[in-house]
Amino acid sequence: MKIKLSALLLLTTAACATVPADEGTPVAAAASAPVGPVEPVVDPLAEDQRLTTFLDAAFEEQVARSPQGLTSLGRKDRYGELNSYTDANAAEDLALSQRQLAAMRAQFNPERLSPSGRLSYRLFENEVQQDVENFRWRRHGFIASTNGSPAGSLPVFLINNHKIDTVADAEAYILRLNAIERVMNEITANMRAQTAAGIVPSTFNFAPVRRDAEKVLAGAPFAAGPDTPVYADFKAKVGKLNVPQAEKDRLLAAASAAMTGPMQRGYRTFLATWADTERQAKGNRGAWSLPDGAAFYANRLKNSTTTTMNAEQIHQLGLNQVAAIHARMEVIKNQVGFKGTLRQFFDELRTNPKYRYPDTDAGRAAYIKDAEGFVAQVMAKSPEWFRRLPKAPLEVRAVEKWREGTASIAFYNSPSEDGTRPGIYYSNLANMADVSKPQLEARSYHEGAPGHHFQIALAQELPNVPKFRRFGGYGAYAEGWGLYAEGLGKEMGFYQDPISEFGMLSTQVWRAVRLVVDSGIHDKRWTREQAIDYFMENAPLSRADAVREVERYFNNPGQATSYMVGQLKILELRDRARKELGDRFDIRDFHAAVLENGSLPLDVLEEQVNAYISAKKG
Repeated sequence: MKIKLSALLLLTTAACATVPADEGTPVAAAASAPVGPVEPVVDPLAEDQRLTTFLDAAFEEQVARSPQGLTSLGRKDRYGELNSYTDANAAEDLALSQRQLAAMRAQFNPERLSPSGRLSYRLFENEVQQDVENFRWRRHGFIASTNGSPAGSLPVFLINNHKIDTVADAEAYILRLNAIERVMNEITANMRAQTAAGIVPSTFNFAPVRRDAEKVLAGAPFAAGPDTPVYADFKAKVGKLNVPQAEKDRLLAAASAAMTGPMQRGYRTFLATWADTERQAKGNRGAWSLPDGAAFYANRLKNSTTTTMNAEQIHQLGLNQVAAIHARMEVIKNQVGFKGTLRQFFDELRTNPKYRYPDTDAGRAAYIKDAEGFVAQVMAKSPEWFRRLPKAPLEVRAVEKWREGTASIAFYNSPSEDGTRPGIYYSNLANMADVSKPQLEARSYHEGAPGHHFQIALAQELPNVPKFRRFGGYGAYAEGWGLYAEGLGKEMGFYQDPISEFGMLSTQVWRAVRLVVDSGIHDKRWTREQAIDYFMENAPLSRADAVREVERYFNNPGQATSYMVGQLKILELRDRARKELGDRFDIRDFHAAVLENGSLPLDVLEEQVNAYISAKKG
């Protein structure tokens, strides 16, 4: 089961909940109609509940196949296991989804559901159909890259998700350490199959992935030195158990044996396979170089944007948005009295120490404190802008040092199903000289509040919504909302400093540049250097961030196009609502229509906002 980003509720209007669609025959006409079978009257709301029960059972059947998915939800079922990563398992997952779709179609007539129920029916149908289309490309995604690798994701999973409340929980952790060898064998088999098919990551990926994997094995219990992150985590969690010290010592010895035995063998297998793969690398090339690369990229754009836009349309949209945002940036550049060109102002922001935090522990602590402050001011003012707020707490953290090389600039981790694990807004603070102080405010609104936390954590908490929608989602919706949230901060009264507002515009132009660069790499065959140069000329990111971004696009075709495509759609819909509703427009109602209708493809989001507008008009 793919547990993706987020999924929420849909709009239900009062007019939907009365008469079934096929119950409109006038009484007089019915009296003279031929006698025949009478269609039973069905309560749409009762059918909706029956469908939700069916879809929740389908979700549970799927997630039961994923021990790591269960743990991520905060459950302890299959607690000592890790996922299967075999191709056969992937085929079984797809077959299960297809069987569930067939069962849903056999058991439910969408005409008997309310609009609410019909939307859930439609989304489940669309999701399975998308899975079928994507299955053809299951080997095209790189297993390890500067976007992340199993060598880093497995420790992160254990540290952030595996709680130890009892001795049995500790033993389950140890079982998972032992299972890493099996997982790495399956993953490396997939890597070898990819390589044989001519699907090899770009050359820039190999050194960072190798370094991060080696860091996991650097220290105790593998060698002398400080405890490795996983061993330190296990020690800390076991240390809090209320059991005799002898029992704790037994658990620590078992964990040490699992790490120095099966876990280490698994990592050595991964590193050896990674070295073999590197020998097959042929430079830095986009999706066009992969088997059926053009069709693959078209599939990725469709998935990422939930539209039919092609690469050329994406490219032109990006060029237009870069020009429009540059015009807004010129206004602020002149406002602060800078006399040079816009590109010279970019260089000023990159090089002047006052726009950077010190590259020290104190500088990192100051960054986190400022990010927390930006989140707090949003939280305080949010009731004026939103009808419903998430209950789960939100924390701001720096990326752990041992995975800085394969972690993105900033990102959000969702809370557990019950909210006991918080939502986490992560920032990569590997080198503070590369971290832009003016961009921090906008980044905090995007990754934290009112961005991903208000969308993803809120989704998980909404009542009467099928689980596959609460824990699934669409990139254009999620990232579009995150980018929209950056601009919303200005409307909420923030960005008091013009330089911070310029920082917000720099994150906006960054996403416009993504449209140009992603399509440039994968459709127009741009080189890595060409893409980096375009970034440096058109956005005030540090060179290190521009490199990290460009390499991300090489590794994950299409994903970076989701942000601005989604944001522009949300802004378009808000403008429509304002125009049509006039004095009846309330920003809280609009945000409810967007957030509380679910994580949706953009065309479906438009339908739901149109329904909200119609309902407000009465």
